[in-house]
Amino acid sequence: MTKIAFELKDQVACLTIQSPPANALSGALLEQLNERLNQIEEEGKAKAVVISGEGRFFSAGADIKEFTGYQHASEYESLATAGQKVFDRVEHFSIPVIAAIHGAALGGGLELAMSCHIRLVTENTKLGLPEMNLGIIPGFAGTQRLPRHIGNARAYEMILTGEPISGQQAADWGLANHVVTEEQLLSKAMELANKITMKSKPGINEVMHLVPYANKDQFANGVTEEAKSFGRLFGSNDAKEGVTAFIEKRRPNFQDK
Repeated sequence: MTKIAFELKDQVACLTIQSPPANALSGALLEQLNERLNQIEEEGKAKAVVISGEGRFFSAGADIKEFTGYQHASEYESLATAGQKVFDRVEHFSIPVIAAIHGAALGGGLELAMSCHIRLVTENTKLGLPEMNLGIIPGFAGTQRLPRHIGNARAYEMILTGEPISGQQAADWGLANHVVTEEQLLSKAMELANKITMKSKPGINEVMHLVPYANKDQFANGVTEEAKSFGRLFGSNDAKEGVTAFIEKRRPNFQDK
């Protein structure tokens, strides 16, 4: 089943998340995203990528129901590590990846968006990491990438409260490049991508190689620790209660253990 549609428009690879109703990031979807990146590299025709979501959302988060099938901390740690590897590949891709975000980018959806190089949002877009509401933490490098974009103080607030911010606030805080109307979103993303495709591909590749050096310092250690913490927390009683409450659409009753 196609979960990430692919279309090459001139020299822009357009990837569309197709996993209704929430475009939740399942293991199969992340695997297909990796396959699409392989395809783009193997064909060698694209000079920019645009990722968007079909339907109401860019992506409203990871597939929480899929997580409930795991039993051990090591399984959850492996899940986090696998997602981190895909998003790390996006961040270090040889050509720029533009996220066109409408509706919501929550949890894993925001973590995917943050791994992209450029983000466009609408005023009404909701962006957040709500994992703490479920008794868990972000597991796809959210605790590491968010502070890069908005600073530690704002990242603490967003992660610890689990409350989303608007598209306009995201732009004001440096999390998004541009705020446009929903009707303009994809055309603006394509316009930006087309400006990039007019440049020399060897030059594009070198810029994509160089800019990440500014962020390397402790990032690798941070994502490793995040995956370990993700695994530990998912085995806790509060995490089981939080996930169950999420699925049952009720408020969790945390016991702090």
